[in-house]
Amino acid sequence: MKMLINVAETVVADALRGMAAAHPELTVDVENRVIVRRDAPVADKVALVSGGGSGHEPLHGGFVGPGMLSAACPGEVFTSPVPDQMVRAAAAVDSGRGVLFVVKNYTGDVLNFDMAAELAEDEGIQVAKVLVNDDVAVTDSLYTAGRRGTGATLFVEKLAGAAADEGMPLERVEAVARRVNDRARSFGVALSACSTPAKGGPTFDLPDGELELGVGIHGEPGRERRAMMTSREIADFAVDAVLDDLQPRNPVLLLVNGMGATPLLELYGFHAEVQRVLAERDVAVARVLVGNYVTSLDMAGASVTLCEADEELLRLWDAPVRTPALRWGV
Repeated sequence: MKMLINVAETVVADALRGMAAAHPELTVDVENRVIVRRDAPVADKVALVSGGGSGHEPLHGGFVGPGMLSAACPGEVFTSPVPDQMVRAAAAVDSGRGVLFVVKNYTGDVLNFDMAAELAEDEGIQVAKVLVNDDVAVTDSLYTAGRRGTGATLFVEKLAGAAADEGMPLERVEAVARRVNDRARSFGVALSACSTPAKGGPTFDLPDGELELGVGIHGEPGRERRAMMTSREIADFAVDAVLDDLQPRNPVLLLVNGMGATPLLELYGFHAEVQRVLAERDVAVARVLVGNYVTSLDMAGASVTLCEADEELLRLWDAPVRTPALRWGV
């Protein structure tokens, strides 16, 4: 495998050094692996902290900034960050109004964020936690008990971040985050396996001419493997899987997400098919985001995330955001 790296052992540190150079609006602590808004702590505002294994960029570090996260903690590739990172991040961004931890449902993330919350509270920081578990593909997986956390993480971070910017107290910001997660569902499809720097090759075997329906963002098995399908057929399968579980009665936010190696030419074509299915199912789409936002290194494929929206959530979605990977209204 050819990779644009020096050595596998320094991939995350090298990326953080590059991020620091590209985004002076962030404070990037390469040694301790914490990415923080340079203006943190923001007075009289609830702070949001998230994190997870590297390899899913721009999640989470690319979503640090006004309107989204206050800080992010990157772990090693596909490996949870450690509690010390999370406590350090919480201390750096807490203005006295509390910190919300946004946690994807993977065992390592859950355990380490739980421990970090206890340690932070011992230091006098009020902490609330929201678990993201939106993936309808499988109930349990190699990395989780219960549903995996995937594309809805972006919706939770954006909408809760906007709520915090409006000055909502911690309990209301937490309630917004929980409501978003409760109303969001995702389904992913892999056309190829991903390759980690440490392994130097594919992390699982996906033969030519086959795809994985319901794949996880670490390459976890999904519902089934099939012979390669058309974009139209994949959209029918993925959207039906989401709608069978969500059954929205209001317009939805739509994320058509690339897994890392799928070009926009293909993603936009897939988006057209997703829109067709939603129209056929009488589901109105209020807002759309298409691109690589919650990735799996160099995996080819895509995921679909829907979030049933109300007037408040639409207002929070439209609120200004200024991060390396997501920005509008500023």
